[in-house]
Amino acid sequence: MPSISLGFVDHSARVMQVITWNRSFKGIPQPEQVKNELDDAEGETHATVLEKLLAWEKKLSHEVKEFEVIKMEYQQKLASLNKKKQRGVSSSSFERTKSAASHLHTRYVVDLQTMESTISEINRLRDQQLYPKLLELVKGMGHMWDAMYKHHKAQLKIISELKSFDISVAARETSEQHNERTVQLWQVVQEWHVQYSKFMASQKEYVGNLYSWIKLNVIPIDTNLKANSSQPVETTPPIKRLLHAWHDMLGKLPDEDARKAIHTFSEVVHIILVHQDEEIKLRQRIQDTRKEHERKSRQFEDWARKYMEKRAGIPPEAGNPDGTRADPLAERKAAMEKLENSLKELEEAYTKQCKVVREKSLSLLRTNLPELFRIVSEFSLQSAAMFKDLWSISNTNDQLDD
Repeated sequence: MPSISLGFVDHSARVMQVITWNRSFKGIPQPEQVKNELDDAEGETHATVLEKLLAWEKKLSHEVKEFEVIKMEYQQKLASLNKKKQRGVSSSSFERTKSAASHLHTRYVVDLQTMESTISEINRLRDQQLYPKLLELVKGMGHMWDAMYKHHKAQLKIISELKSFDISVAARETSEQHNERTVQLWQVVQEWHVQYSKFMASQKEYVGNLYSWIKLNVIPIDTNLKANSSQPVETTPPIKRLLHAWHDMLGKLPDEDARKAIHTFSEVVHIILVHQDEEIKLRQRIQDTRKEHERKSRQFEDWARKYMEKRAGIPPEAGNPDGTRADPLAERKAAMEKLENSLKELEEAYTKQCKVVREKSLSLLRTNLPELFRIVSEFSLQSAAMFKDLWSISNTNDQLDD
């Protein structure tokens, strides 16, 4: 049963922060309303079961606070009654105090019974609704990781076979489509890393919060009553054994290795993207320089034709008496040759960059892809095994309870 104290910790509230649901709980149910259509286990979702547990936990918290107030008042009245009895006060004063103490004792017992009723409902929800939902989750997660392992194993086999793949017939340049696909791959791997991290963190947080709550939930009530107690002898519920094992196994799961492998591959793809961007920028510079060269070539040809027509029939000495003036034709030819040399240098740098991109990309992918799928396939296998073990524990729980 849940622990009863003034410092009641509402672990259910923390649990509910990890799960989102679609419908809200309309008020705290009354005992006569417990058996209604909302309690149909088949119609409940994992989230709505938690929602109901939270509502009952809040109800219990309120009842505990009221119980502690009555308990304190009752103890004070008993102390006052004992003092009056020792001092031998008048019969009327003693009887009034005794009557007040009796009234508080009645409220004390009624409040205790109310709490026990609430605790009984919490335990019913815990064992008959939450526990089956957790088993469904364990079974579904086991199937999911088993499927993930098969897919990652197949991916590893394909990638391993690509190590000897001949890329000599592949395109030597990075096309726009190729670059777009690389960007898409990088974004997908980044999102994979983010979602994987969130998934593992949420699972650990959820199981951790549930386990913290269940450890308090199964602590018997301390009512300080000396009379006969209606509390049964508490046994460890199956849900606690399941959550204990789940919490322990999650802590041993090497999820950090998979997270690092995904993050590393994301950085590898980004490195490839950087090289591709340099290649594309060089290609754009070549295109711009080639256009400039074509434009200036046409201008030079037009100018040279007009220049030669103008110079036709004029003696060389007429326009250059001392013969020291530079030939404008030679100057413009030199400028054109310089532009042609710049274009050739860019083309050589581009060819070299294309080769670097191809070789670097192939080397990085051949090295990191097999390692990535090896690690995630191993993690998937270990995760699938973990949930199979948890399922086995639940079957053992059923046998123990029988």
